[in-house]
Amino acid sequence: MAAIKNERRDVVIGGAGFAGLALAVALREALGEGFTITVADPALKAVPSKDPRASAIAAAARRLFEALGVWQAVEDQAQPMLDMVITDSKLDDAVRPTFLTFGGEVEEGEPFAHMVENRLLIDALVDKAKALGIDLLTTAVSRFENAPDAIDVTFADGATLSARLLVGADGARSRIREQAGIESYGWNYGQSAIVCTVAHERDHGGRAEEHFLPAGPFAILPLTGNRSSIVWTESTREAERLVALPDDEFHDALEQRFGLHLGELEVVGARRAFPLGLFTARSFIGARLALIGDAAHIIHPIAGQGLNMGLRDVAALAEAVADAARLGLDIGAPDVLERYQRWRRFDTAMMGVATDGLNRLFSNHSDVLRLTRDIGLGLVERLPALKQIFIREAAGFTGDVPKLLKGEAL
Repeated sequence: MAAIKNERRDVVIGGAGFAGLALAVALREALGEGFTITVADPALKAVPSKDPRASAIAAAARRLFEALGVWQAVEDQAQPMLDMVITDSKLDDAVRPTFLTFGGEVEEGEPFAHMVENRLLIDALVDKAKALGIDLLTTAVSRFENAPDAIDVTFADGATLSARLLVGADGARSRIREQAGIESYGWNYGQSAIVCTVAHERDHGGRAEEHFLPAGPFAILPLTGNRSSIVWTESTREAERLVALPDDEFHDALEQRFGLHLGELEVVGARRAFPLGLFTARSFIGARLALIGDAAHIIHPIAGQGLNMGLRDVAALAEAVADAARLGLDIGAPDVLERYQRWRRFDTAMMGVATDGLNRLFSNHSDVLRLTRDIGLGLVERLPALKQIFIREAAGFTGDVPKLLKGEAL
């Protein structure tokens, strides 16, 4: 639908990815129809979604989607991760010794993560937003300026809205962040992740595998049926070369890294390479402005936490805004937004440091570092209590956990 000039909204969200849509649904579920929300993104023209990727949804994020009434739409097509195996070897090694294994449950009967195809979850979020009467605009936020008690938003199609709060959920190259004058700091790794889906002869049994190779991690993540999602890290130049190979040559390179334990492989769908880096916005907030998801932070996929970090942003911001709205406070006021920022900055910084350290430790050709990390992995394997801490961290249950990530309604 088209926006009406000078109409008022409580919240305008620029970006209709996982974070933007989940925030819109969370706020409408918490505050009802009287709380007005608009989500704007040209990507909404592409419905149903054609996103070829799949994501690991940690247990806490799954609880959030359950609380929002979205998980039920994808549950039958979500693959539980029942266990995880970590190996460390060189590409040509005949044997890949297993140094660390994780059981897949955070609670009895609750896997620490599920693999879900992105398109299924995006479509479920769009359907939920429509059912709740959230305004979905197929345009982008073009510019904005602050008024005394609002933020005036102009869209690429010329329409305008006035809101109490603008949320930037428009990805790593966020125009909203740039227009707000919020710098980001970090670096590119000179690596890219090749992402594709493969079909294989044998059942994976819900097992995820991460092979640490000198160029970077090669992850095999189970999907429903005899399929797996591949996240394959190489130098950017090598990744571009591999993606451009003829099908048979790409298959041979893939098989060399994947192995033959699941039988014959077939790449199904597109294969793409995505550049990797570590970037964090210097502030997650501005005047009547909040950043969430990739607009606020980008981390290495080595721990599979990028999407889940964005959903933690959603849960924290939704709770801060809902609490303020129920008290009759200004949801765009500095103290409300500062509460969100305090909640998320430390966790984001620590996850960035952790993933950066892991990538530097494992993505290299040093035999000394390889010996050191393998000793470390072996020690963790022999300490069940420490392994359980790692599982709970990966599942999203450490620190000050917002209500939605516990599965509680706001």
